[in-house]
Amino acid sequence: MSLTPSMLWLLAGSVLCLVELFVPTAFVAFTMGISALLVALVASIAPQFSVQVVVWLLLSTGLVVLSRRLLPPARASKTLDAKEGRTLTEIPAGETGRVIYEGNSWQARCDDDTQAIAPNQKVYIVRREGTTLIVLPHNLLHH
Repeated sequence: MSLTPSMLWLLAGSVLCLVELFVPTAFVAFTMGISALLVALVASIAPQFSVQVVVWLLLSTGLVVLSRRLLPPARASKTLDAKEGRTLTEIPAGETGRVIYEGNSWQARCDDDTQAIAPNQKVYIVRREGTTLIVLPHNLLHH
């Protein structure tokens, strides 16, 4: 069974939309996925793959720009409102893992480079460095 261009675009669009659920990309993957789904409809009208790619690039760019104008800007503050999160993955000593904070998955690193934090543990967010949260395990602060 060979994939038709429409099926390829449907598959690509679905995968890109699902990526947004697991790896927050500020809706970039989602808008690219929506664009791919729209190109799946266009594929029957414009059978040339190069035309489909150009349409996908234009739609993706347009939707990303539009989403930036419609969505509220991200807070630039490095201070954090809520101070608690929960680990999604292990945070090995001196390395990064993932935590859930305010309903979003964030890259995180323990403030103590010698300590590892197990998955599904309560953590306190100490600060943010770019897109990485610096955390301490709940049990370290409550002994």
